[in-house]
Amino acid sequence: MTTGQQTTLKFRQKRRPLETTMHIVWFICAISSIIGIFFILIFLLYDAAPAFLDIGLIPFLTGERWDPTSIMPKYGLVPLIVGTLLVTMGAMVFAVPFGIACAIFIAELASPRMRNILKPAVELLAGIPSVVYGFFGLAILVKFLQDLLSVPSGESVLAGSILLGIMSLPTIISVSEDAISSVPRYLKEGSLALGATHWQTISQVIVPAALSGITAAVILGIGRAVGETMAVIMVTGNAAIIPSPIWNILSPVRTLTGTLGIEMGEVAVGSLHYHALFGVAVILLLITLIINLTALTVMKRLKSSQTGGCSRTGVFSCLMITDRLSGIIPYLPIGVTAILGLFLLLIGLWQGAAGILILYLIARLVDRYCIRQTVQKIWFSLITIMMGIVTFILIFILYDIFSNGLPYVTLDFLTESPRNLGRGGGIFPAIIGTFYLVIGSILIALPLGIGAAIYLVEYTKENILTRFIRTATDLLNGTPSIVFGLFGFTFLVLFLGFGISLLAGMITLALMVLPTVIRTTEEALKSVPDSLREGSYALGATRWQTVRRVVLPPSVPGIITGAILSIGRAAGETAPIMFTAVVFMQRRLPDSFFDPVMALPYHLFILATNVPGARNNQYATAVILLILVIMIYGGAILIRNHYDKKIRW
Repeated sequence: MTTGQQTTLKFRQKRRPLETTMHIVWFICAISSIIGIFFILIFLLYDAAPAFLDIGLIPFLTGERWDPTSIMPKYGLVPLIVGTLLVTMGAMVFAVPFGIACAIFIAELASPRMRNILKPAVELLAGIPSVVYGFFGLAILVKFLQDLLSVPSGESVLAGSILLGIMSLPTIISVSEDAISSVPRYLKEGSLALGATHWQTISQVIVPAALSGITAAVILGIGRAVGETMAVIMVTGNAAIIPSPIWNILSPVRTLTGTLGIEMGEVAVGSLHYHALFGVAVILLLITLIINLTALTVMKRLKSSQTGGCSRTGVFSCLMITDRLSGIIPYLPIGVTAILGLFLLLIGLWQGAAGILILYLIARLVDRYCIRQTVQKIWFSLITIMMGIVTFILIFILYDIFSNGLPYVTLDFLTESPRNLGRGGGIFPAIIGTFYLVIGSILIALPLGIGAAIYLVEYTKENILTRFIRTATDLLNGTPSIVFGLFGFTFLVLFLGFGISLLAGMITLALMVLPTVIRTTEEALKSVPDSLREGSYALGATRWQTVRRVVLPPSVPGIITGAILSIGRAAGETAPIMFTAVVFMQRRLPDSFFDPVMALPYHLFILATNVPGARNNQYATAVILLILVIMIYGGAILIRNHYDKKIRW
């Protein structure tokens, strides 16, 4: 053996402990989702068991009345489940077609300059805190629907669906756009070279190839809609009734999450009512599991039936499956007709369903019998209009809040503590408390999420364990935010003895945003060509060296996208911290991790719902919360653009 060979052998032996160590570290990160779900289930079931035993599981699930404060308490979940399903389905009817259309516009139709404007704008929409959406819905949307439809109150299924649809849009757009942009260019170029129009290429080649990422985006959007608490409390009316008739979208309802948010803060710990609320949380988790497993099954079947041929026979096979996909693709006609059908539901269920069917048939006839260029112009016009609507929504929300709030943002407001229940004084402790919570949660979630994605993509093949980890991640993502709050309360605050504290809030928020980091990082790592990995291994690099020096650098923009979405969600969430970390009034800053804090989202929620005569401070607080989000997003976008330019050069 030569001296050079001996040196190489010794060098590789020295690298083995590091490789083994990194493998173990990434595996621990990967199973963090499983551990999180396990602890959530254990502690929620433990607290829900007395309710299931005393009330009975069947009466609990099938009871048609929820009234725990009456002389004869009633604990029936049917009205709460119906309210949750109606609002969520309505939100997806709006968000999915608009989200996919906007993603197509940004990835395929927009110029580079316009894309550099629209993508940050969509991310800004994601960063608007949920309580700000709820405040906007309460102040503007509810009154608008009340005047437009001449109803006694605008708080209804329709208001909740529109608001949750708007809130879900950024997640669907961002992740779908990343998936569409990652489709190999040779698929698009091959389709165009064979004579297909740009629209045919998008609808029959690009969208099917990106279907996995788009489905992941929809799952994330459903998770956002199902998990929202504070916004639905503010705009749905909170009446625990079943709409009559069931398709009456102008009826007030109460969701499962809204029930937890309204009642948990006032219930006596250990009472039957207390345990029944944990039973509600368990049912929420089961509904989430059903939604996610259904979505994963559909994604697997669609991917195998529509894009499986592409991986085996290349671009020409992709172009040959056009006829087989014609019954399913394009998705946009279905989405557009579903949106119009939603408005027809104002007339009645059957009229609305007939309207959806007729409009869809018209769309299919246009696709089949019109000139290809005419079809392309029609759908490109619709996509552009939908992108314009989303942009208008963003501009209108920002204009309303800033025009009404900026005049009351003064130096005293920024540097003083609140007085007179928030009607006077400032919000300095809430600003600092929000910074603490967001920074702490991201510092916990980002390393765990990136490590888990690295393990799933780079260190293991598809097997039972990876499928279990991904399922646990999806389940964790779809878990309603209020359930994280209940888990943090029962495990961190009570069981571990942290109390209502900054540390408990950080850990709770980190667990909540972890799935977003994992999913977006995983998609970013998958977009790196395998040829780069193989070239690195051929040159003698180890797996960790390949990941660190070859795979991670081009994945940084996608990873930062996940961080941006996580920051936006952490900064705007109220439900996870309302039972674990925050108080409404506090004049001093926390001295340790075990002190409670003020936070801007919770402060705004209390001002908007419980403090009359505080309109000026409501808008001013919303402005500061938005400025904080814009600053965070702006910094993250600058970092991502820097890496984009570096990678291109």
